[in-house]
Amino acid sequence: MTDNGFQRGRLLLVAFEGWNDAGEAATGALRVLKDQLDVIGIAEVDSERYYDYQFNRPNVVVDDDGKRVLEWPGTSVYGPSDSTQSDAGASRVYLLIGTEPSRNWRSFTAEVMATVLAEEITGVVLLGAMLADVPHTRPISVFASSENAVVRSELDVERSTYEGPVGILSVLAEAAEAAGIPTVSVWASVPHYVHNAPSPKATLALVEKIEELVRFEVDRGELADESAAWEAGIDALAGDDDDMAAYIQQLEQARDTVDSPEASGEAIAQEFERYLRKRGDGRAGGDGRPDEPWRRD
Repeated sequence: MTDNGFQRGRLLLVAFEGWNDAGEAATGALRVLKDQLDVIGIAEVDSERYYDYQFNRPNVVVDDDGKRVLEWPGTSVYGPSDSTQSDAGASRVYLLIGTEPSRNWRSFTAEVMATVLAEEITGVVLLGAMLADVPHTRPISVFASSENAVVRSELDVERSTYEGPVGILSVLAEAAEAAGIPTVSVWASVPHYVHNAPSPKATLALVEKIEELVRFEVDRGELADESAAWEAGIDALAGDDDDMAAYIQQLEQARDTVDSPEASGEAIAQEFERYLRKRGDGRAGGDGRPDEPWRRD
């Protein structure tokens, strides 16, 4: 397949820790790329202006020289070093990795957009991960969307119909589109019942989607093994808890019904309603978040 205009341009890949990053999947995917690409830091935002350190606390870590140092929450943009400018794949990929700011989102966005314009970025890929009612035993669902009609046609993606609260990714997307820079949003669904741990399986799914969108190969390293170990670990937990196992089986049945070739829209809707009734979540005005039946007081 021939690369289209969006894929041939200078692309900025974006991920933030926090509300947009269930299972650390989005930032994990970009850190995989950062380790493989010959990129250097080209810009940082002023963390004092945008972060509440009681909410996003600094961490103490041991650096490469064995010294204990503080790592402050912030946002950094990385671009190709001079040594990669001749590489057709790597030389057009930029990375933004950060922590979702606590305040002054409009000023934060303006600062990021100044770097985007200065680097002549032609397209932005925004990565996120959300907690969802999905089973860990099935492939991770990844949904791509765009507000740009040309990009939707080129990449064969949909326009999002979501309405509700948003994170900093949506603010950046709106600003980029307003500046004439097309965007694509890519979200992975992470099983909500394992929300306390990183999800290498979701990270791997996002890495695979990045390969498809950006058109260069990513060395997965140990991600495949880590994904298998992650799934096996949850299987072991479910094997010791009948309630958890039964709940996962319900999610599997719902997912398989939606994925089946013969499923019609009406059949999917009926199955979903039946699934909600079984959980007791089908009441009007519910938030759609299931209880966790295996967590006992």
